Amino acid sequence: MKNLNLFIFLSFPVLMGLLCSCSKTESYSELLRDEEHAVNWWLAQRRVVTEIPTDSVFEVGAGAPFYKMDEEGNVYMQVINPGSRTNRPKKDDKVYFRFMRTNIKNLYDGYQSVPEGNANDLAVTAATSFIYGNNSMQSTLQYGTGVQIPMDYLGYDCEVNLVIKAYAGFAEEQSYCIPYLMNIRYFKAEY
Repeated sequence: MKNLNLFIFLSFPVLMGLLCSCSKTESYSELLRDEEHAVNWWLAQRRVVTEIPTDSVFEVGAGAPFYKMDEEGNVYMQVINPGSRTNRPKKDDKVYFRFMRTNIKNLYDGYQSVPEGNANDLAVTAATSFIYGNNSMQSTLQYGTGVQIPMDYLGYDCEVNLVIKAYAGFAEEQSYCIPYLMNIRYFKAEY
């Protein structure tokens, strides 16, 4: 009995630590809710259009609205430069892109968020690219489905700002439910 009491006495702090640490973690549904709040907060400060123009002619420039690009609201696009009107990717074309991204959740929580990506470092040897319209390749899916959406409407050499929820974002980060603002420029592969 004495050993049992000693075991309980020594185990109690460990058990309490485990219980306390469990209560501090958020469930996946709570993470999704927080992501939704952060995106709504960010978009509430901008002009948003909930439908894609029927003629696919978007307003352009830094003052252009963010267009809701999918039914679920996982991707919103602001067109900075529409790129080439005649030179557009075809299915299975390799499309290169340069990006900078900012964590919207950090901004929502009141923290500074420094943009990160490969747009400012042309020495990056690992080119970021996807195979347009092919969502079965790991090399394409690693960047998520959201980065491909502008190519459905715009030409090469375009530049956009995208608000991308984690579901449509980088595959390895989807479970963290972190939304990003991404500035992306798209380029044709040179053969």
